[in-house]
Amino acid sequence: MAPDVFAPARLGPVELRNRTVKAATFEGRTPDGQVTDALIDYHLAVAQGGVGLTTVAYLAVAPEGRTHREQVVVGAATEKGLSRLAEAIHQTGAKIAGQVGHAGPVANGRSNGVHALSASRMPSPLSMQMVRAASEADLARITAAYVATARTLVRAGFDVLELHMAHSYLISSFLAPGLNRRKDRWGGPLEGRARLARQVARAVKEEVGDEVAVTAKVSVSDGFRGGVTTDESLDFTAVLEADGHLDALQLSGGSSLMNPMYLFRGETPVREFAAAMPLPVRVGMRTPVGRKFLKEYDFHEAYFLDKALRFRERLSMPLMLLGGINRRDTMEQAMVHGFEFVAMGRALLREPSLVNELIAGREADGVCIHCNRCMPTIYSGTRCVVLDPA
Repeated sequence: MAPDVFAPARLGPVELRNRTVKAATFEGRTPDGQVTDALIDYHLAVAQGGVGLTTVAYLAVAPEGRTHREQVVVGAATEKGLSRLAEAIHQTGAKIAGQVGHAGPVANGRSNGVHALSASRMPSPLSMQMVRAASEADLARITAAYVATARTLVRAGFDVLELHMAHSYLISSFLAPGLNRRKDRWGGPLEGRARLARQVARAVKEEVGDEVAVTAKVSVSDGFRGGVTTDESLDFTAVLEADGHLDALQLSGGSSLMNPMYLFRGETPVREFAAAMPLPVRVGMRTPVGRKFLKEYDFHEAYFLDKALRFRERLSMPLMLLGGINRRDTMEQAMVHGFEFVAMGRALLREPSLVNELIAGREADGVCIHCNRCMPTIYSGTRCVVLDPA
């Protein structure tokens, strides 16, 4: 019999009150790189609304690892605020995860005041600078920064650490053969390209043990030529499972750098995106190349399910299904298919209390229309503009 999605469940050493997860979507509520009351209220809304686990995005391990300067870099200067956030979430009965990562080539070096890093040297469409290839010293420093970040978040009271290994962020840039042209031990066949992911997962797990759960966000497909394919991701995740350092995988997709709409599906708000971008990027988006960057994919419920089922067949470790989940029957079918958790983003942005309403017996689907006009609001405070057109 399939488990009840709304019954308690274990994620590694952590007991969750149910199997629903608020996926990490940047909140746009840390203008000075510090936890704010607005950020706490944002997560309180979904925690009070019934989710088992809410995920804070995006917690950078190093200053150059931010996508832009308004993000939190985990460390002594931000620990107190993170503790305050965790304590507030725990008072609701929910648990809290921190999405831990290094943005790599998705970082805006001009905003951060330091050049971005990637697997290989490349131009940045975000900063109009060159992205520097990470050196051996960089990779050693960044791995140590993941460990220090993990320790700080555990000390701050977080329950789960989600290692970001998708969306063309640093680890993902190493995995993608089109972005990783290295000839050293960090490139070439999958064994070399997966080295950083495995090294980080091992180092973090050795640091925190069973004090918290350690998960990773991985890609079912990067959605661009030269990205990680589904077949290669299956091999990569099988290696992660064999290493034994992770308690679950969240199955995502797409690339924030090369094909962001592959993740979101639905309408493409080109005009709204352009208006929110710096002038050079705004101009670039009007070119044929820029217009091709924001492709349009039809939305359907649980749009990653077909690919995710291949991972469910290949792997035995717990998996979180992500991708356009709005309905109770979709959540229940995920359990039937063998997924242990369901993760939601836009549906909870539109209706933070959706989980409680479904638990109470609500028959109607979630009301998110997947217009994606929430996406450009990450620069001014992520919100549903259908509810708040201001």
